[in-house]
This record gives sequence, structure tokens and C-alpha cells, in this order.
Amino acid sequence: MTRWVIALLVLVLGRFRRRPRLDSEARIVPAGTPDRRAENVVLLLFACATLCAAASLFVYAWDAIPNQTQFLGLALGLAFAFVSAACIVIGRRLVVTEELEEDYGTTHPEEEEALDQLVAEGGDRFTRKRLLIVAGAGAGTAIGAALLAPVASLGPVFDVSSLYRTPWRRGVRLVDEAGRVFLADDVEEETFYTAYPEHADREQMGAPLVVVRFKPAELQLPEGRAMWAPDGIVAYSKICTHAGCAITLYRKPTFAPVEPKPALICPCHYSTFDATKGGEVLFGPAGRPLPQLPLAIDGSGELRAAGNFSGAVGPSWWGVRNHGPRS
Repeated sequence: MTRWVIALLVLVLGRFRRRPRLDSEARIVPAGTPDRRAENVVLLLFACATLCAAASLFVYAWDAIPNQTQFLGLALGLAFAFVSAACIVIGRRLVVTEELEEDYGTTHPEEEEALDQLVAEGGDRFTRKRLLIVAGAGAGTAIGAALLAPVASLGPVFDVSSLYRTPWRRGVRLVDEAGRVFLADDVEEETFYTAYPEHADREQMGAPLVVVRFKPAELQLPEGRAMWAPDGIVAYSKICTHAGCAITLYRKPTFAPVEPKPALICPCHYSTFDATKGGEVLFGPAGRPLPQLPLAIDGSGELRAAGNFSGAVGPSWWGVRNHGPRS
């Protein structure tokens, strides 16, 4: 650890604190010979660290990469490993050190001058100090950017209007992943369906739906939503109101007397929502109910939206819950 600290002092402070040494002045640190091979190794390690940190940014930004989390961790881990290796090489091969055993006391001007001299003399082996500093700064900057990039996942900063807009409006038909229109008669009870708006961008946060059918007598929807579930069919946003994960599980009791009621579940943090009561939160960290979409059945038996959601779609970042959805 001491060698690493001295290495950083030599690289960062040495060039600024170097002072001319008189011929009669005794050296504190033994003279060292330049080691360009070690410098080349350090430059290569810093370059590899920079490339790995840049690769982590690329992996983070491109969602199409399989096993994205694993590659992101690998890239960041290698970046730190290369920087650590560079510091080890600097400490062992490029910094001339001298171990002195003395009692710690009050600092005097003479000791400060000796420290300046030690730092200056410790960098005798460096022949391309400025290049090494630039390489180290580049690696540090790239790693810093890679560490800060995930902050973007905490929520939008500048433009949050996309969170309030959805492709749903009165008359839009519900379709499945293959683009087939949902018929009310095809929706079975206690079965989980995923639906999308016809002829709309499915990547929008407000696009995907969860569709479930119950017996009409089982529904206890909030006031004003009695007509939102024709024939007992309810639809909710598929985006969890906790952190924006997808609702992908449907819990239904196999032995009703002792098991809990049917519910929609986000498997990431286990937020659980009651689909029979307007998507209210039963369990987990979600801060508000799932937004419900009003449905209607047309003359052909097709499922259509009867309006927009009951609330803003998406996780409850600051201010989201205070806005309503927009078509």
C-alpha cells in the first residue's frame, strides 16, 4: 500500500514540486536507472483499463447485448484490475524508495524540504512522466464515467414528458405479441395475458398491458370504474409502480380457503397487486396501485380501450404520481 501511495505522489506531485538539487546536496533516495520497459507496461495497462471502462459504457447503453449484467460487471472488474496492476508496476519498478525508521514528531521546515526532495528523487526512473499522467488520467476519467452512467437508470432528469404519454385512447384495439386482435370470448378466467395497442410503438412505457378475467361478482373496483371491466375482464399497465420492472407473474389460489387471493406480481422486488380491486398494493415496495385501463367490447366481440389509464404509468419517481396520463 505504501508503494502505491508513493507512486501516486511521484506521478501527480513530482512534476510540480521538483526543484534543482545542488551537487553538494546528499540524496535521500538511491539513484535509479530509467526503466522504459516498465513504463510501456504501465501505459499498456492504463490503455486496457480505459478500453474496458469504455466497453462497460457501451454494454450499459446497448440493451440488445445478451447477459448484459454479467458483461457489465466483467468490463468494470477488468478496468479496476488493470489500474491496480499499473499501480503495482509503478510502485515496484518505477518508484525508487528508501525505508527510514524514525519516531514521528512535529513537522519542521527541514522535514518538508526533505519530503520534497524524496518525491522528486523517487521519480528518477520516469522518462515519460507526462505521458503516464495523461494515460492514468484517461483511465480514471473513463472509469469515473462508467461508474456514473448507471445514475441514468434512477429516472429521467431533463425530459419526463414521455412518462405521461401513452398510445391508449378510446377505440384502440388490444392485440397480442403476434398482432392478433383480442376477442373477449378468447380471454379465459384466471389466465394471464399480455396485450399491446394496435399500430403503436410497443417500446413506449405505457404500451404493454396485463389482461385478466374474473367473475364479475369477484370484482370490487374503485368508485367510478364499474363499467371499466366488461364481462369481468380487467386490464392494467404491465409496468410496476415501484421501479419500472415488468409484471410477469399471476398468482391464483389452488385451495381458496387457506391461500391468498389472485394477484399480479412483479418478480423483481415482489410488489403484489390486487387485480380485483383496481390494482391496489397488497405487498411489497410499490407506492401506488397499478394504473387501470378502461375496456369495452365492440359489436364484433373485440376488446378495445375505452379511454386512458387511471393514473400515470411507470415507477413513482419524483413528480410522476402527480401527473395524469396523456394520449
